[in-house]
Amino acid sequence: GRGGIVVAAPPWAAAQLADLAAVIDAWADEQAGNPVVAAVERSTPGEHRWFIRVTGDEKSVFSVWFWLEQRTLHVETYVMPAPEEQRDRVFEYALRRNARLEGLSFAIGPEDGLYLMGRVPLAQVDHAELDRLLGAAYMVTESCFRTLMRLGFASKFTG
Repeated sequence: GRGGIVVAAPPWAAAQLADLAAVIDAWADEQAGNPVVAAVERSTPGEHRWFIRVTGDEKSVFSVWFWLEQRTLHVETYVMPAPEEQRDRVFEYALRRNARLEGLSFAIGPEDGLYLMGRVPLAQVDHAELDRLLGAAYMVTESCFRTLMRLGFASKFTG
């Protein structure tokens, strides 16, 4: 930035986005060999969205969405529904975890569900960054899910 002001990168042209989408397509195709990846889907052409379904131990199945915007790659995974109990403790736990996360953070999404979200500048997107983001979404979900569910659904959670 100039003088402490951050200047946003200009939006990418359609051709640049298409080229980056091809990079993400190639990476997504490689995920078929990943033992935790159950499925990879691509949205309709022109939307630049990918859906990676993964299998875990703590949370048996969850999805990580990737989509290109004009300046950033957005990453998102749904962690849990709105907590029915101990809302303050659930959100405090998530906020405290945010302090240790890199590239992703907990956020309250639609219907007060808890999500992991992140944005990466398009210029940083490559196979290694995509691997890092998918791995981070997996590891954070797996390491936090049981605690979040025990807090948010204490009277119902048996795991």
